[in-house]
Amino acid sequence: MQVIKQNTQLAKLIRERRSIKKGYNNQAVSEELIIELLEDAIWAPTHGMRQPWRFLFVGAEQKKNFAKTIASTYPEERKQNREDYLNVPSAILVVIMEEGENQKQQDENFGATACMIQNFQLLAWEQGLGVVWKTNPHIYDPQVEKMLHVGEKERIIGFLHMGYFDEAPEKKERIPVRDKFSTYK
Repeated sequence: MQVIKQNTQLAKLIRERRSIKKGYNNQAVSEELIIELLEDAIWAPTHGMRQPWRFLFVGAEQKKNFAKTIASTYPEERKQNREDYLNVPSAILVVIMEEGENQKQQDENFGATACMIQNFQLLAWEQGLGVVWKTNPHIYDPQVEKMLHVGEKERIIGFLHMGYFDEAPEKKERIPVRDKFSTYK
């Protein structure tokens, strides 16, 4: 059987998307745009239609206070570094996930949330908005969870750093699928 490769717009978008970690310009990221992107992103596969996610948006007006608050959980010698780091993106989206009742549901919820984040990143890229999914130590800190009103049966999955950018990073090659593919015998 011959496989015919089609260069679809979706395939092109998937291959062109980059994680934008720095180099954000001064263009504001609006709450309205993020809500609009999320309205499509949440159509990710989700086991049992649990839709285990919720979001906390940190815009330009809240960012300075947010950065100071999160940085306060670090040792004194790292506070300024972490505060500066959290002030780099134009906006941050905190993604919070409901934990599952057992390991299976936990894994399913994480898988669904990761799919939703990928959808969000692709939709943002299509709009010229850069995103990088950050999983720094503070997302696991009980103090940060308390500060952000994360529920007892929830956990932070990541901080999505966002901003418009003028220059995208170079693509990094992927290991060919054939190098990681086999057929069951």
